[in-house]
Amino acid sequence: MANFSKEELEVVVVGAGPSGIAISGCLNKLGIKNIVLEKEDCCAYLWKKKTYDRLHLHLSKEICSLPFMPHATSSPKYLSKNEFIQYLDKYVEHFNIKPKFQTCVELAFYNNEEKKWSVKSRNVASGEMELYACDFLILATGENSEGYIPNVVGMENFKGNIIHSSDYKSGEQYKDKKVLVIGSGNSGMEIAYDLSNYGSHTSIVVRSPIHVVTREMVHIGMVLLKYLPISLVDTMIAKFAKFKFGKLEKFGIPQPEEGPFSIKISKGTSPVIDVGAIDKIKLEEIKVLPGISEIKEHTVMFENGEERQFDAIIFATGYKNVATKWLKDYSSIFLDDGTLMNEFPNHWKGENGLYCAGFSKRGLAGISMDAITIVDDIKTVRGDKI
Repeated sequence: MANFSKEELEVVVVGAGPSGIAISGCLNKLGIKNIVLEKEDCCAYLWKKKTYDRLHLHLSKEICSLPFMPHATSSPKYLSKNEFIQYLDKYVEHFNIKPKFQTCVELAFYNNEEKKWSVKSRNVASGEMELYACDFLILATGENSEGYIPNVVGMENFKGNIIHSSDYKSGEQYKDKKVLVIGSGNSGMEIAYDLSNYGSHTSIVVRSPIHVVTREMVHIGMVLLKYLPISLVDTMIAKFAKFKFGKLEKFGIPQPEEGPFSIKISKGTSPVIDVGAIDKIKLEEIKVLPGISEIKEHTVMFENGEERQFDAIIFATGYKNVATKWLKDYSSIFLDDGTLMNEFPNHWKGENGLYCAGFSKRGLAGISMDAITIVDDIKTVRGDKI
């Protein structure tokens, strides 16, 4: 086995997305030595290279900043993808964060003898192995580390194009094509809207009940939650939504019984923030279809017995956490399927100096909260050692 150097430092952060840079920024502010390991070639790789062109932040900038650096007063209330990327780059520069790029973590485990974490990584460019020993290991790889495509019967036979939503950029290449979007969350609805704008014959699968709101409703709801009980805010926002959109059930979009804010807390399911897809659904420019029973060479069979032809299928079916593949001692923080062991707000801390940031399904506000809480805890634990 080849010899490789072992670097000892207090904190290793895995992932240079918003969570990782938020953690590193907070640590740098306190002068705590840390290294950020990132397998890609830039910070915020998903934002920069795996998001569709028309993406905007759905929530107002007040709750979409990282610790100790609010957005400029001159920036718009709802930032575009590029505006948010510029903000992240400024954050990295301001807090002097210097991630080690193209460094893929292949193994991490807790060394009981040394009472430290051992982190083994590979330099993607050279293939050389690197070893780190640290007191604190922070997983900031996030919930969106790998696109999840469910195994649908017959999908391997499909002759058209199948992609995950993370590989979708714009509807330009799908003009006049018959495209099926599977998944009716925010990404699915926004991609369906974008496809339709580019002249695609768009359909979307809606299997589960969803709340549809506007971003203004979310903003109003979040303000009201500071003063009113969640059940009352849910009732008010659901009434606003019904007044705005009408009865969506008749268009194939069932509503959950639980309110939009309650369901976010209990299940981590965000309401769909409409960008224009609902109007297109009402005009039948976007067709709503039920669950899929089988995919064939050129067609898709649906649970209601319909069979329709498609040129392309886009899976907007979410992501999965893959940290459990390389992290050996994860049982204090993750279950085997990569979901959190403990519920919010006690989700962020495992045993022996293991932490996770950005897994609470609470967006950028949750990331900020995690970063501040984790670094405060590290400060406390270090104080005990001194």
